[in-house]
Amino acid sequence: MRVVLDTGILIAALITTDTPPASIYQAWRKKRFELVTSEWQLDEFRRVSRYPKLRRFLKPAEAGNLVSGLRHQATILETLPPMDLSTDPDDNPVLAMAEASQAQYLVTGDKKDLLALGTIGGTHIVSARQFVEALEI
Repeated sequence: MRVVLDTGILIAALITTDTPPASIYQAWRKKRFELVTSEWQLDEFRRVSRYPKLRRFLKPAEAGNLVSGLRHQATILETLPPMDLSTDPDDNPVLAMAEASQAQYLVTGDKKDLLALGTIGGTHIVSARQFVEALEI
């Protein structure tokens, strides 16, 4: 099963424990699903992980380890198709990742824009809690 995690889920997985994002990250590390990312998302993750408001919660080494893990174990899309489905243009690359990879799930915490879509093509857009339930973890 192919899955796209939005950047917020990846960040949350590193700064929280015993939460759905952390459980999802551990399930991926145990190869319970194929994680799909992209060069765009890796760049976004690096940028977001350096925000001053996150620095006290997120150590640079942890962020670096996550990026390294993604580079070695995730499927990385080099280019993304054009996409204009979300009212928030910053969400369109995540939707493009789901569409290009034909992911079964896109996991997000973005209630206003992404979760409101429900599906894109054959991809179910779900919350972290819903995905944990789907994985039965």
